[in-house]
Amino acid sequence: MKARTRLFQKANLYRRALSRLKRSFVMVGLFSAAVNILMLTGPMFMLQVYDRVLSSSSVATLQGLVIIMVVAYIFLGIYDFLRVRVLSRGAYRLDREVGGAAYDLWVRSGMEGAGPVGRPLSDLAVVRGFLSSPAILGFFDAPWIPFYLAIVFIVHPWLGILAIAGTLVVVVLALANQWLTQRHVAEAMRMDGAESFLVEQSRRNAETIMTLGMARPIASRWSSMHASGLATGQRGGDRSEGFTAASKAFRLLLQSAILGLGGYLALQQEITAGMIVAASIIAGRALAPVDQVIGAWRNVVRAREAQKRLVAAFDTLPAPSMPINLPDPVGHLAVMGATKFAPARERRRDRPPILDQVSFRLEPGDGLGVIGPSASGKSTLARVLVGAWPLEAGEIRLDEATLDQWPPEALGRHIGYLPQHLELLAGTIRDNIARFDPEAADEDVIAAAQLAGVHEMILHLPEGYATELGFGQSPLSGGQVQRIGLARAVFRTPRYVVLDEPNANLDSSGDEALSRAILALREAGSTVIVMAHRPSAIAAVNKVLVLHAGRVARFGDKSEVLQKSVRPVAREGA
Repeated sequence: MKARTRLFQKANLYRRALSRLKRSFVMVGLFSAAVNILMLTGPMFMLQVYDRVLSSSSVATLQGLVIIMVVAYIFLGIYDFLRVRVLSRGAYRLDREVGGAAYDLWVRSGMEGAGPVGRPLSDLAVVRGFLSSPAILGFFDAPWIPFYLAIVFIVHPWLGILAIAGTLVVVVLALANQWLTQRHVAEAMRMDGAESFLVEQSRRNAETIMTLGMARPIASRWSSMHASGLATGQRGGDRSEGFTAASKAFRLLLQSAILGLGGYLALQQEITAGMIVAASIIAGRALAPVDQVIGAWRNVVRAREAQKRLVAAFDTLPAPSMPINLPDPVGHLAVMGATKFAPARERRRDRPPILDQVSFRLEPGDGLGVIGPSASGKSTLARVLVGAWPLEAGEIRLDEATLDQWPPEALGRHIGYLPQHLELLAGTIRDNIARFDPEAADEDVIAAAQLAGVHEMILHLPEGYATELGFGQSPLSGGQVQRIGLARAVFRTPRYVVLDEPNANLDSSGDEALSRAILALREAGSTVIVMAHRPSAIAAVNKVLVLHAGRVARFGDKSEVLQKSVRPVAREGA
């Protein structure tokens, strides 16, 4: 029940996490009120020194003022520390609450039909960094601008009018900065994402790039994207830096102008000398938040764009269903009218579907070999059979229930899947075979490796099952990787196994191990489906389905289907 409740709340998780930050923001607002009131300590101290201490020559008064000033500044430091701490802890809590879901969202975005989600982990890091940065404090200090201006106005109306006029100029500069830079900063962030994607692709395909002499063209393409992104970001940065310098210079000019006007008013005996200095400092403090926000404007825009993308990404999550814990499947498989079009980004109205009304049934212990020419839809069928790709029409039922009626984690325990393009994850060989289950028993891991015929090979590695993969380490050949992937697929003998070209990188001994694994799975009652290009992959199956242009050309017992084939199975599977 708790798991279903978490699933139900997941679609609104980010908004809910943000709403829980409101209490932290209220606390920061209260601390900011104390900080801004205590910021008057300096000007009030100077006012008293000029107007009371110097005129009375009283050392006792000066000592009392110093004590009050020291105590006030101690509390100022405490409150400033507390508001920064509350913000940093709030940012940490936001990451803790949303980080797992953001990672899950990013992983699932690699599946067809998930839709664009941007880079939620990077966006979350940007938001977290902004919440714990000094830039956000400017927004909490900004509401106190009228308070400081009111004090200047109380000192003298003319000084107040000058301070208000200066504040309006600074606000106009801030708005102009936002208007003129936000488009460039947002575009630079988008280009940075595209550049990062190319860099990651280049790293993953380094062998191909270097071997085929593509290094220079790819580097030239990266350089062009990098230069364009830098230029776009620099255009926005140049304008922002200009506004920052202008705002800072104008703030200093305004303080000096207030000093000048204050001097004139003092000569007219309308204010005291202490009021001149106090009014100048308070006016400068009034403009400091705006100055702070303008100076950090690029970070503000980055955080705002990241916030928008996170909200949009979590809002795209469909309303989750609440599957119940069905009994473990036995292996009855029914595929009825399965139809799948090209991925959405490539779909055309006049383009035929990849799969068109595919239907067949299998019983526990059946082994099905799916053959057909290239681009006939075999890999697509493998993906839809395990639920990695959604169907546009038709249904796939396992023990009379559609795949989405099981919780994904529960169904995953009963599915074995070996994709066509296999990449083992960073971790040990044991971790990969055990599907990173921390509670997996060593006996189950070894049994899976023995079933895949890879146990002896693993033992000959320097660290055996503890051999680390990933992080730049690749001690395995393509065939070894595929056989370990097969061991992962058959871990704990799942009742429903789909293998997509499992012998693409295997030698003759690997083919024999694959056939033995398929026979062992079938004898254990598992339903096994093998997408094959090579005849050896279907040696251990009892049924064959021939795909042609996404449609079922023939389906039935292996001997009958192969006898009716116009071409030999070796050519038909090519």
